[in-house]
Parts: sequence; C-alpha cells; structure tokens
Amino acid sequence: MTVSMLMRPDPRVRVAHEGDPRAEGRCVLYWMQRAQRGLDNPALNYAIAWGNTLGLPVLACFGLTADYPGAQRRHYRFLIEGLADARNDLAACGVPLVVRLGRPDRVAIEVANLIQPALVIGDDNPVRVAQEWRSALVRDLAVPCRLVDADVVVPSSLFPKEEFAARTLRPKMHRAWNDYLKPLPRPIAKNACPDALIPRGETLDVEGLLAKLKVGGAGELSGYRGGTREALRRLDLFVEHRLARYAEERNEPSPYATSELSAHLHFGQISPLTIALRVRDSAAGDANIEALLEELIVRRELAVNFVARNPKYDSIEGCPRWALETLQKHERDPRPYLYDPATLEAGSTHDPLWNAAQQEMVHTGRMHNYLRMYWAKKILEWSPDAATAFKVALDLNDRYEMDGRDPNGYTGVAWAVGGKHDRPWPERPIFGTVRFMSYASTRRKFRSDQYIERVRAIVEGCGDNAPWALK
Repeated sequence: MTVSMLMRPDPRVRVAHEGDPRAEGRCVLYWMQRAQRGLDNPALNYAIAWGNTLGLPVLACFGLTADYPGAQRRHYRFLIEGLADARNDLAACGVPLVVRLGRPDRVAIEVANLIQPALVIGDDNPVRVAQEWRSALVRDLAVPCRLVDADVVVPSSLFPKEEFAARTLRPKMHRAWNDYLKPLPRPIAKNACPDALIPRGETLDVEGLLAKLKVGGAGELSGYRGGTREALRRLDLFVEHRLARYAEERNEPSPYATSELSAHLHFGQISPLTIALRVRDSAAGDANIEALLEELIVRRELAVNFVARNPKYDSIEGCPRWALETLQKHERDPRPYLYDPATLEAGSTHDPLWNAAQQEMVHTGRMHNYLRMYWAKKILEWSPDAATAFKVALDLNDRYEMDGRDPNGYTGVAWAVGGKHDRPWPERPIFGTVRFMSYASTRRKFRSDQYIERVRAIVEGCGDNAPWALK
C-alpha cells in the first residue's frame, strides 16, 4: 500500500488535522479510546497500514480518566479488565499499548510530545464529551490526525443528515451493508517498536488502578467481566443457545434470548462486525439472522446517527416538534402518581413490574430492552414534566446500566419520553400523542410473574444473577 492510496477518501476516515505525515516522525501513534480492542478494529488496522507504508513502528496509547460523566466503579472495573485483553491483542499485532491516567486528549498530547510521531490515528466517537476530547487534541497537535469510524458496520458518514426513523434508514443500510459485511484483515506491524521509544505507563492491575482512580458510585458486579475474550465467549454461547429462538423470543426477559453483549459493544471490546459475521454465517435460520442484524446494524446505527447529528440528543429538546408540543399541552394534566428521583432509584413505586426492572438494573447492571421501554415510559407518567422525566431516566440509566452513556441509551430515552423515531398515537392524558404503555398490557406480553420472582431472588441474595446460558 502506498501513501497516495492511504490518502484517498475513505468513508470510514475523517481528516481531523490536515497535512502529510511528518518526515522526521519516529512512529505512528494510535490513540485508542472508543475501540478498546485489537480484533476487527479498523482504526488499529489503519494505523498499522500507515506504519508499514512509512516504514515506521506503531505505538498505541490510552488515557484513563477518573471523571467520565456518569461512570461508576462498576464501569471502571469492566473497562480495566478489557484493557488487559486489548494490550495482549495489540501486542500480537506488533503494537505496544501504553495506558496512562488522565484526560484522554491530554494523555495523547503528552505521549505525542514524547515520541514525536509522523501522524496520529484515532477512533471516532459521536458523544459530546468524546468530541470535545478530539477537538482539544486537534487544537494542540502539531502533526496530522485522522479519525476512523471503528464501532459501526456501515460508516456513519454515509448518512450525513439526521434520520427520521428506522424506516428511513433501513433501505439505505440494506443498499450499503454488503460492502461492509466482510471480514477485516488482521495486519501485523512490520517494524518493531524499540523499547526506548515506549513511554512509561500504568501496570494493568485492576485493583491497583481502581485504587489510584478512587472512583465510587454504583458497586461492582460479580460475574460480569469485561474484555474481548469474555465477549467472544458470550457470542459463542449466544449463537449456540439463543440465536435460534431470537426472532420469536427477543422480547421475553425471563429467560433472556438476547446476546447480552451491549456493554462489551459500548466499551468497544467487541466489534459489531464480529457479531454480525458470526450471526450471518450461522445455521440459526433466516428469520433469526435478519432480526439480529436489524437490531445490531439498523437500530444501533440509527442511535449513532441521532447522537452524531442532533446536538441536543441528551435532553428533551432533541425530540421532534410534534412530541414537544403534545407533551407541553398535557404538562398540567393530573398525575395519579408522582415519585421523586430517590423513590424511583430505590425501586419503591406501586408498580411491581417497574420495581423489578429498576432493581434488576441496580443489582445486575442490565435491563431487558423491552422492559427499558416500559421503565422509561412510566418515569414520564410519574414525573411532573417531560424534561424532568428525561433527566431522571438518563441519570439512572447512565449510572447503573453497564452500557450506559451510550447512543443506544440516549436514543431509548428519547424514544420513550419524547417520541423520537416514533409517530403520533391516539391522544391521552399526560402523554398526549406520545406512545403509551400500560402495566396491564405489558405484563401480559411475557412471563412477568416469573421475571419478578427471579429479580426478587437476586435482590435477596438467593438467586443467580448470571445470565442463564452465559455462565
């Protein structure tokens, strides 16, 4: 591969800082942030391609910050566990990984100043705080920088406008995804990185790093491990035990029929492409394969599109005008129940199904997607206004869910509270024309009594909180 080939426009690659690679550069620096893995990582592959083309070694760095908004101790343990796998997989590609404490953009600048790279390659991320890091990096960086869209199947740049709904994105996705549903190569860096070039970093000891970070909040979760090896193990078991019933039972939370890979996807410990190819090539049947690819590619990347194209994605103001108008019209409607955030957080409402969903999230770090919809709808019903409901739902989701602070979470709350990607429904109190979900109808759609009993056992410490097939 030549420099001119690497300089060609690529829908996965965004030029963040213009310019040719610096001739006196000592290496290519890969700034790893969102895509925390060495397998099926287009950003890593791109960095290695540049290194091999320029005849330079490749070095990776990762900045571990203690103050990511909403992140709790349970999330940090999961992330650090994953970094050990990432380090090993990058090393197998000939790329050392240096982990340092600090704000990620500052760490990348510090490392770049020490090693004097020819250019910097990073992975892209649509959420606001990550975009702020990238902007700050580019502002202070003295070398070219390119960012790679590494955590979607179909590059986000192909959809430059905010999509109205899944039905508007789906046909575009289907036209494009065969170009990207292909195995990625696993290149090896041809030039070894000399020890003298590798800056000092942290030892990837989970307990030691947690002590240095001094993070608290939502407690750690036994049996919920981070890392690419654990993600691949779960993928194997999902395909073997659950995929063949996915289309029919994906909305059944007792037991789950889902992959339960959302946290590993959120931290970039497994690529959606890895999952998609494994599912596509399985013998699970067309209906199950199509249903999974719809959720993994169309729905997930619809959420990425929302966050990337709507600057108000994390507030009620980011929801469609029709929903804002109908919610405002019904803002003064009487609420049969009003609960403050503390009561909601404790799962102490009058609704046993909602309480079970909240308590499952607190005690296991997950909540079934079908129940997440009901959970957020009820927060709207029990809050004084939609803006408050949106804020409370996001706060609880981000602090307790292992996949919190993610485009899927922002989009799910926006759908439930503010009608995002939905349509007007028959008008009713409080909700106006935003879709309503009732306790009576929701509990009849799955084995709700069995689900509530399972959560009760988990809360009381006499139930198994590990996924039934993923032990």
